[in-house]
Amino acid sequence: MAKQIVTDPETGEKRCRCFKRCGGCQLDEPYADQLRRKQEKAQRMLSEFAPVRPILAMDSPYAYRCKVQNLYAADGRGRILSGVYQSASRRMTAVDDCMLEDRHAAPIVSTLKKLMHDLRIPPFDLRTGTGVLRHTLIRTSPATGQIMLVLVTASPLLPAKNRLTGALRKAHPELTTIVQNICPDGLPLTLGPRSITLFGDGHIEDIICGCRFRISPASFYQVNPAQTEKLYTCAVDAAGLADRDFVIDAYCGTGTIGILCAKRGADVAGVELNRAACRDAVENARLNGLKNIRFCNEDAGHFMRRLAGEHTHCDVLMMDPPRAGASAEFLRSAEKLRPDRIVYVSCGIETLQRDLKQLCRSGYRAVFVQPVDMFPHTTGIENVVLLKRAGKAPEKGTAAR
Repeated sequence: MAKQIVTDPETGEKRCRCFKRCGGCQLDEPYADQLRRKQEKAQRMLSEFAPVRPILAMDSPYAYRCKVQNLYAADGRGRILSGVYQSASRRMTAVDDCMLEDRHAAPIVSTLKKLMHDLRIPPFDLRTGTGVLRHTLIRTSPATGQIMLVLVTASPLLPAKNRLTGALRKAHPELTTIVQNICPDGLPLTLGPRSITLFGDGHIEDIICGCRFRISPASFYQVNPAQTEKLYTCAVDAAGLADRDFVIDAYCGTGTIGILCAKRGADVAGVELNRAACRDAVENARLNGLKNIRFCNEDAGHFMRRLAGEHTHCDVLMMDPPRAGASAEFLRSAEKLRPDRIVYVSCGIETLQRDLKQLCRSGYRAVFVQPVDMFPHTTGIENVVLLKRAGKAPEKGTAAR
């Protein structure tokens, strides 16, 4: 059988034979060409707002995904297959290896498939709604060496649970925790509300920019640790923080960017609508011994309008919205709050372009755009944009201090 991943002996460039049928990669060209393509796109779409800096590339654009998800199925001969979910066809494409995934993932998946066969643990069938194992999630931390395996099952019943856990630990002593997540329904690759820790602490920890972060099965966390360091360093540097500056970290998730700002001496309010993410953020602040950051479990737009009504001065608004960008309501709230500076971290260049137009209409000017290649071999571009408000800043209030 031909190798799935092929490496050019002269350049070290890798290519995957599954490129067309997998869909995980959208670009099948040398990395230098990918960077040129992304730089040109950023220039074309964002240079009307501010100078676009050279894109921050990866040193080695492979094996960067620290979050790996796999579906499972049985073929006509009873063999267990693993692969990726195709949302368009609602089918699984069998894939044994991936040049983008952390190198620990494929061997764990290979062992699990053998154990599923030996212990008679059937994969969940999307068409019939029968079977046990819906999918797996593997999270890794290159910084701490910790690895979490999440077994997502259709019900609490997991046959031979203890034997399965013991065999996985024996074959892969690098595993630091194994979790069973119960997801009775929902779309493929989603997690259910209940988790049972089979081994370890039920979470792993990672280190970004010198701060420690806890990652639970359902935590939102950037999938490329090496580039995340560059992205977050750029964002926090852009904020130009002075001691005791008041920072709002909107869409704060598990608190990563806000915690890095607090580490530099800012007073931070992180705002996150997801309750579980907010709990993780509180724990992450505790892990890093920070008392100059608090977290609010509410809508960020509502939070900012309330502070605006209290005449609270905000030095910096850090915003890292989902791919859909900021809502019109959020942007109106930011306009009312009138922070001195806005640092916009975006994973969707089209919605970033839209939102920048609105922010510039409301009295801000963009200073620079910094593209970051977070997802090599895909068309995605992450960008950091610094915006400053024209005119003199108002006197600082005390309501949020």
